[in-house]
Amino acid sequence: MKQPLRKDLEPVATSFIVKELTELHFDPNWHFHPHYQLFLVEEGTGTRFIGDSIKPFGPGDLVFLGPNLPHLWRSDQAYFNKQSGLVTRGIVVYFAEDFLGTDFFGKHEMTLLRQLLNHARQGLEWTGPTRAQVEAALRTMSKQSGGFDRVISLLTLLNSLSHATDFRYLTSPGYTNTVKPTETDRMQLVHDYVLGHFPDDLSLDTIADLAGMTPPAFCRYFKARANKTFSEFVSEVRIGHACKLLIGGKLSVTQISFESGFRTLSNFNRQFKDITGQTPSAYVRTYRQL
Repeated sequence: MKQPLRKDLEPVATSFIVKELTELHFDPNWHFHPHYQLFLVEEGTGTRFIGDSIKPFGPGDLVFLGPNLPHLWRSDQAYFNKQSGLVTRGIVVYFAEDFLGTDFFGKHEMTLLRQLLNHARQGLEWTGPTRAQVEAALRTMSKQSGGFDRVISLLTLLNSLSHATDFRYLTSPGYTNTVKPTETDRMQLVHDYVLGHFPDDLSLDTIADLAGMTPPAFCRYFKARANKTFSEFVSEVRIGHACKLLIGGKLSVTQISFESGFRTLSNFNRQFKDITGQTPSAYVRTYRQL
């Protein structure tokens, strides 16, 4: 049985949680929880789903998520093969908004931190100099045994992030989580099927039948919960995969377009620019300059 969409962290004695993760693959379930989450990928590649954002991830990927923002770091298929020798590693911090008391972030001195927490409800990522600083801070924090020093480390880290300007929002401005915990299995089935079959011709009738709905009902259902049409979702999954292949630099653009599920190069180039705002070649140049 699949885990519920809404996750509640196990009770702990400390005011917040810092974990070093080492697994064959990251949690494959699309879920949300009532905590803030700061997550650094140290090892592993795949596709990151946050709200209505779909992007590839790799080592150094750093995001900050607000409460109840659905997310999933879907490791590449090779990580699900136990004989591959691959592992994923990361550092994650979970904390509730009231982890230092109900009024702490309401104080005047906490204005910038409060703004940071509000921004995190859309999801944030850092790709500039701040990312390297946060990586070092998270690694230090993960080695601390807890207590006062770790609390100060977290506040110092949040303060640094509140002053940083090299961030990007992840979800669209109007995105809200409308998914109910009781709908876990249906949305999980759709995600799993698309992630396993996106290079192929996906049939709306097949997907709708999988969800136990008629095609028109499924289209309305999916758009209301994902803030995008099903076809837009599939295109973003395919382009996210294409981005990873482009970064790898082993295939031509034509090969990548077919590997990602596009049947014509012109359609691939058009959708790539619509979704990323760049041509494939410009995307590669931008990535290499980061």
